[in-house]
Amino acid sequence: MSVRTISTQPFTDQKPGTSGLRKKVTVFQKPHYLENFVQSIFDSIAAPGGATLALGGDGRYYNREAIQVILKMAAANGFGKVLVGRGGILSTPAASCVIRKYQTFGGIILSASHNPGGPDGDFGIKFNSSNGGPATETVTEAIFARSKVINEYRILDAPDVALDEIGETMLGAMRVQVIDPVSDYADLMESLFDFAAIRNLLAGGFRIKFDAMHAVTGPYAQEIFVKRLGAPAGDVINAVPLEDFGGGHPDPNLTYAHDLVEALYGDNAPDFGAASDGDGDRNMILGRKFFVTPSDSLAVIAANATLVPGYRKGVAGIARSMPTSAAADRVAQTLNIPCYETPTGWKFFGNLMDAGKVTLCGEESFGTGSDHVREKDGLWAVLFWLNILAVRKQPVETIVRAHWAKYGRNVYSRHDYEGLPAEAAQGVMKHLKDCFAELPGAKFGKYTVRFCDDFSYTDPVDGSVSKGQGIRIIFTDGSRIVFRLSGTGTEGATLRIYLEAYEADTSHHHLDAQMALADLIRIALGLSELELRVMRNKPTVIT
Repeated sequence: MSVRTISTQPFTDQKPGTSGLRKKVTVFQKPHYLENFVQSIFDSIAAPGGATLALGGDGRYYNREAIQVILKMAAANGFGKVLVGRGGILSTPAASCVIRKYQTFGGIILSASHNPGGPDGDFGIKFNSSNGGPATETVTEAIFARSKVINEYRILDAPDVALDEIGETMLGAMRVQVIDPVSDYADLMESLFDFAAIRNLLAGGFRIKFDAMHAVTGPYAQEIFVKRLGAPAGDVINAVPLEDFGGGHPDPNLTYAHDLVEALYGDNAPDFGAASDGDGDRNMILGRKFFVTPSDSLAVIAANATLVPGYRKGVAGIARSMPTSAAADRVAQTLNIPCYETPTGWKFFGNLMDAGKVTLCGEESFGTGSDHVREKDGLWAVLFWLNILAVRKQPVETIVRAHWAKYGRNVYSRHDYEGLPAEAAQGVMKHLKDCFAELPGAKFGKYTVRFCDDFSYTDPVDGSVSKGQGIRIIFTDGSRIVFRLSGTGTEGATLRIYLEAYEADTSHHHLDAQMALADLIRIALGLSELELRVMRNKPTVIT
């Protein structure tokens, strides 16, 4: 075995987004494309010789091939050991768990999260730091800067490594340890939650349905829900991970998790339903004929945290992304703990958790988590709900409506316009910014604009500043409209509109969200001129 140094030329499009570099599979398959980015990571993170790296992915198409390349490049770049999930599998929260448990220098996670897979689908790669969380913007900017000037990469000339059996092999001077991708994570979950109480709940006739969406959490769900908690095997559906996610879109929302939604809204529905996404970091929570918004889910979890063994000492603080509703803020105020508003991206929560400022975090994009790892965690959120249900012995809908009665309801919805021409989407954002001077004080029916801005965040831990994080239009009654271009797509642009209105009157809590937000929707479309500018008359997805 020998190290080869391969001459290459830079690619201009390797700037990481909110969760790493995501492109079409066919882009990553271009000669040198993956290798350039991996070498840019290794050149930027200054890992000491002999360092340990964690490695795995969500099992999507091209995952195995990429793992072999990264292993050989890690060996050529002086790493001493790589922990890789059997079959190349590690969910994103499980990878964070492994990094933290075994104190690796960091890890490389291969995933495009909730994006479609397959030969014509998407692929992604990101570096997570030694705390288990996504690399900071300082690191990702350094990786991007390196990718623009790279002229060579190093790779070991060696056969592929066997990945399907647990054990240890040598790759040159580097050890490759194939680990069980599920056990460490499942053990962590069992240490946080009252598995005995959940087992009793399920044994008492409480019925669940979990949709793994043919993505990475299938094996995790079978180990935890079926083997450890005693749920019938049929309660976990679409449990076999497939390279193309069975042709589906592994995004756990009301549009794409159709099998689960049909079950929970049908006759003889289960008591509880949940789904996770491609790499296991997102979640959707359903009661019988009842959808829990991710914003409400975070707030309910925070309000009930002390019912769960791992959180009985209380919550230090809560953090939410700016587009996420202020429901959690109201809980934090009652608990007399801080609530931080950050840009979208779990990396911003990492600093707060490492500094001990927050325990729970959440994003409206179906991501919820805590300081047990440094990634959002889909199965963790599902188990938290099951633990709450086991203690309170009330249906999901009853718990949420009781929460609204106490704190008020933050009526909330997100409208996604996917696959837009990038220039048209940017034009919408520019038009909105051009309106900033005239908007404060403007009246739109019962709504009066208090202020508007392009959200900027100063990290309270390290003082770093993140600008241009989304346009906010805030009304005097606390209602909001937020416009933001997503950083997770690979084709065209995704423009998201977030709508929020606070309703204290319990007699109005039964209203459908779209009906309750109808006036704000009209205001958003009118102000943005969106339908005219992008030639779309309805969103792609409404959540």
